[in-house]
Amino acid sequence: MPPTESGGTPAIEFRDVEKRFGDHTVLKGLNFTVSPGERVTLIGPSGSGKTTILRLIMTLESLTGGYIDVHGEPLTHMERGGKRVALPGKQVRANTKRIGMVFQHFNLFPNMTVIENLVEAPVHVLGMKKAEAVEKARGLLQKVGLSDKENEHPSRLSGGQQQRVAIARALAMDPDILLLDEVTSALDPELVDDVLQVLRDIAEETDITMLIVTHEMQFARDVSQRVMMFDGGVILEEGHPEDIFTNPREERTRRFLSAVLD
Repeated sequence: MPPTESGGTPAIEFRDVEKRFGDHTVLKGLNFTVSPGERVTLIGPSGSGKTTILRLIMTLESLTGGYIDVHGEPLTHMERGGKRVALPGKQVRANTKRIGMVFQHFNLFPNMTVIENLVEAPVHVLGMKKAEAVEKARGLLQKVGLSDKENEHPSRLSGGQQQRVAIARALAMDPDILLLDEVTSALDPELVDDVLQVLRDIAEETDITMLIVTHEMQFARDVSQRVMMFDGGVILEEGHPEDIFTNPREERTRRFLSAVLD
């Protein structure tokens, strides 16, 4: 397994990954790594394959070809005797326990209170004692500024509050990897800053590996250690945020940034 730039095992590694939906190829022989603790943002036009990458890591979509490794272990497929072999479902589920994802549209359980949303998975997936899970959940609600909302149902919260609950719910699983899929795109503009500040705090205060899809370019610039520009299912270029945003090499990147920044 190739090491990361820092010499360790990658937190995430894509090897010759392909994803097709019918005759449409979304990802074409994709290869990249993300180091432990690294914060990487994927930018590019809609339909370029960014969200598909996150959904493949979360096993919400199935690989058409290639391999994904997480912390050096195969996620859904491995090579055995020169053949590509799918892992058993139980093993795949175990592999995703420490991967958290925050979705564009919150995906909270509407029939549960805020605190119940946070406690459900730690108790039933990780086997955490309920009292411990509740204590942890309350600490996370304090972190996202919603201590007074633990007994509310999601329908009684604003979009920004629901998204902060969703972030807290993802963190309740103690993820090694946090996937963020356009987490502000469904919010009213005046609610965006609160959610982004929570994510900035997480980036500053934890060593969680973060893979981010966003059109919030200033957020990407502030939080990321590396930015990858996607188009047509391939990486056009990648680099430090300052390099990508101030002096991109590719004309396609310049046109995309010009459009989204304007």
